[in-house]
Amino acid sequence: MSEKDFIWAIKIDWLNVLSELEMSSINEIPEYKRQKAIKSITKIFGTEELLSFKPKKIDKIVANELKELMKKELISRKRQEDKLQDQINSNIIPLKDGGIMRININDLKDLNLDGNPEDIVKYFYKKFLNKDKDKDNKDDDKDKVQEDNTGYYI
Repeated sequence: MSEKDFIWAIKIDWLNVLSELEMSSINEIPEYKRQKAIKSITKIFGTEELLSFKPKKIDKIVANELKELMKKELISRKRQEDKLQDQINSNIIPLKDGGIMRININDLKDLNLDGNPEDIVKYFYKKFLNKDKDKDNKDDDKDKVQEDNTGYYI
């Protein structure tokens, strides 16, 4: 096939193809797979017919062809994203009532910022989320200061 057979490829809007494939950069698609998809589509439809298609239809056809060619890469990418999401969800400490935590700067004086990040997370967890609820409630009853108890603050 000559280069004239691929003249229809000018109509491809790669940004639409990337959004269809849920990718952010054209560099995520190897050049040889792009060329292989264009050659395959040209063989299936023919140059004249492809020139008559609207650009959106061409983008859809190219995206579908690339999905088939990149099936393994897309599956492994999806697995990595799921694994990362699970890892993030397991590392985040959920607040029971949601909202914002109030932090007293004096509570941070024992914190070793040069230490292990896991130790820092454990420190915050112990310091702010493992408090006895009854102890806090008893202290609140003795205070004559009116506080805003509607949420937590940072």
